[in-house]
Amino acid sequence: MDKKSLRNLIISVVIGGFLGYFALKALFGGGVLGGIIGAVIGAGILYLIVYLLSLFPKVASFLANNIVTVIFVFFVLLGFMVTKEITLKNYIEQLFESVFRNSFLLLSLIIPVIAGLGMNFGIVIGAISAQLALILVRWFDIPSTLGFVACMAASMPLAMLFGWLTGKLYNSTRGQEMIAGLIVSFFASGIYLFILLFAVGGIIPVVAKGAIIKEVLTVTQRNLLNPLGVGIRVSVDLGSLKYSLDGIWRLPFVSFTIIAATCFLAWLVFQYLRKKKNPALGKANIMLTVAGSIACLFFIIFSAWVLATKNPTYMALREAPMATIIVIMLLALATNFLLKTKLGQDFRSVGHSQQIARVSGINVDRTRILATVISTVLAAWGMLIFLQNIGTLGTYTQHAQIGMFSVASMLVGGATTSRAAVKNAFIGVLLFQSMFILSPAMGKALFGNPLYGENFRTFMVYGVIAIALGLHIWRGLKSAQHKVEKE
Repeated sequence: MDKKSLRNLIISVVIGGFLGYFALKALFGGGVLGGIIGAVIGAGILYLIVYLLSLFPKVASFLANNIVTVIFVFFVLLGFMVTKEITLKNYIEQLFESVFRNSFLLLSLIIPVIAGLGMNFGIVIGAISAQLALILVRWFDIPSTLGFVACMAASMPLAMLFGWLTGKLYNSTRGQEMIAGLIVSFFASGIYLFILLFAVGGIIPVVAKGAIIKEVLTVTQRNLLNPLGVGIRVSVDLGSLKYSLDGIWRLPFVSFTIIAATCFLAWLVFQYLRKKKNPALGKANIMLTVAGSIACLFFIIFSAWVLATKNPTYMALREAPMATIIVIMLLALATNFLLKTKLGQDFRSVGHSQQIARVSGINVDRTRILATVISTVLAAWGMLIFLQNIGTLGTYTQHAQIGMFSVASMLVGGATTSRAAVKNAFIGVLLFQSMFILSPAMGKALFGNPLYGENFRTFMVYGVIAIALGLHIWRGLKSAQHKVEKE
């Protein structure tokens, strides 16, 4: 047995055996014996898959280049196999809301990747800008949609300032932007906590000296402050700001599905015909077009059947927040349009090679700062969309994991630290949120305790980032070695 076959066997026994033990032991009566049988079968199945992939190198190469996405697809499918608590209706409802709650944040990560900055963990600073603006708007009690617009307006200059400072930092830490983004997010979070815990009401007066809070402040303002008048409360109710964007226009889920599937079908056909007419735009993939068209037709026919029969299960699904969906689609289109402009080409040039871009007359430092500012502003607006959907602000914790979860979602969607696109954001949010929904039930089904699912969820977040960064370093070393061998 050669080294490659031995390596494949070891990988199959370790990974396939582990997964088979927990996933298949229930099929053989449970217990240790059932687990051992499941482990043997799991190892055999995985070894067979590895062997078949060795016969088809192109398929193997595709899977290797998208290993993080493949892992998540596998875990989502495994979740559906082993869990019985989550019904299809519950899954669709939770996924549907999570996707539109998080998509805007993910789209804010694309431009920095294109510009060579890697994954911008500094979007946490954009989230902090949004939360400061939100507290300010709540203080003046600006209601509903007008309040949401005021939040966007108030967060924009803050995010631009913080983005500019972050961009300056990135220019001073070339090659280490992601680490710098993590550190600066912790630093900004510390300042934010100091302001809201001690400065508000302590250093920054909110009432005149000697005045009685109950007589001077409104009910909304008193609910923002801690009882002693110093610091903002741990949890802030957003009041009429909840669903301030989502609630503008809602559409029944089934009707939305028909419209979305029809639009996507038309787009697939249009893209295929456009590329077939002009091959310079890319390869016209007939297989992908046919597969997508079949999926769209299935959703259209199924939704039409639900409407015709008034099926109570699917008719009761939550309504689609059309205003939020339109805003997300506009950002996706604007991102693609921007990347085709002169500025977008500058981003690509800087991301490809800063030295060549500088020789071409591009102001590299300015371009990198601009990419960071755009990302930070979009992250602030994305955080506002996120919060208005939840309806409550966790003042001191809400922003903390935004960077990690958004970056992990993008990586799950097939993006890398040097390549990202709109499709990666949508694929990532679908798979990552599916894992979020299924993991507690998977923990209970596989280990008898839903807390294991919560731990597994956290493990996957950091694991995905570690795998992606490891692959980035490995590919870089491999590319450098290939260049040396070529020379």
